[in-house]
Amino acid sequence: MRYDYIVLYASQTGNTKKLATEIFSMLPGRDKDLKPIEEFSADQETETYFIGFWTDHGSCGMDVADLISSLHGKKIALFGTCGAEGTPEYYGDISRKASAWIPADSQFLGAFFCQGKMPIQIRNKYEEMYEGAEDKELIARMLHNFDQALLHPNQEDYDKARGFVESALRRIRETTGER
Repeated sequence: MRYDYIVLYASQTGNTKKLATEIFSMLPGRDKDLKPIEEFSADQETETYFIGFWTDHGSCGMDVADLISSLHGKKIALFGTCGAEGTPEYYGDISRKASAWIPADSQFLGAFFCQGKMPIQIRNKYEEMYEGAEDKELIARMLHNFDQALLHPNQEDYDKARGFVESALRRIRETTGER
């Protein structure tokens, strides 16, 4: 089956799935598909992929990297979530690491990342660390970050994702000469 757009995502806690659903809703037309990466098959074809992932040690996991590197001659946009409160520099670093997997004959349309909530086990781990920590201030910041992440992705993140999709679509129009 041929689509105008395919939105694929890897989501461990549901954050990236929420973002993928929002991005999917922003894409024009009806010839589009949304699914987890593990359900993607080669008979689903498009020129334009939006690929989302949760951040694994500052980049994408190998399952995502393998998918990205297999997409030759395509237009590829990346998006995702991470537990850490990010700065533009941090999100840019994630983008650089993940986009390195894009084949040279493909077009990178850009990337969007935002914070996402983490499993409660992470907070429990931080609390345990706090008790015996020499640097309690660092652990307190980690606990604060965890609590802030509970609020994401939020409407502001979705609004920024909308700008990301509009930018990607504008890049496609520029390269194809469409208006």
